[in-house]
Amino acid sequence: MKKRVVVAIDGPAAAGKSTVSKAVAKILGYTYIDTGAMYRAFTSYVLDKGVDPQDEKASCALIPEVKITLYPDGKVMCSGKDVTRIIREPLVSGNVSYIASYKDIRLALVEQQRRMAGEQSVVMDGRDIGTYVLPNADVKVFMVASVKERADRRYKENMEKGIPCTYEDIVADVEKRDRIDSSRAFAPLKPAEDSVRLDTSDLSIEESINAVLKIIKDKVGE
Repeated sequence: MKKRVVVAIDGPAAAGKSTVSKAVAKILGYTYIDTGAMYRAFTSYVLDKGVDPQDEKASCALIPEVKITLYPDGKVMCSGKDVTRIIREPLVSGNVSYIASYKDIRLALVEQQRRMAGEQSVVMDGRDIGTYVLPNADVKVFMVASVKERADRRYKENMEKGIPCTYEDIVADVEKRDRIDSSRAFAPLKPAEDSVRLDTSDLSIEESINAVLKIIKDKVGE
């Protein structure tokens, strides 16, 4: 019987985690779990309800109402609504770090994430997977890239998807999210002591994928 392997990939916004993680999971036949999409889905629900995402108490009060489901094809459902496209729009991007900083919301979503990882081989990406969500993961990768490179990627991605934005707004959003993610009191963004640092600033997507596959092979022989 093939052993269960758990891969944790962390890093700041737009470092390429989701693209690389999704491809690596497909190549290895693992399940890809996009934790960022879960926090984005929660953020979209908060906004739909007319609640200020910076109001922790009001946002956390919605926890019992939020039911998030991730599908293999990338579709994201939140309490019966398809939010796949909405969660990538600037309004959600600009507020998701507030929602992700709230301890009660993180605890609720982390419980789901750990349950999924306990049942199958997974590649899970996020901000605190290797440090908090899955501290015993078999493989931990911390992906980084320069602010300029990350902003370039996010701007190009938004243009391809027809999501209106300006390059200046993207740079400001990336810097703001770095600041919030790294300074939050509960489970902040930081590399796990036993993680492998991978700078993707000068790597193509294919090169980044191959680099992660090599790290996994070196660690567990996959």
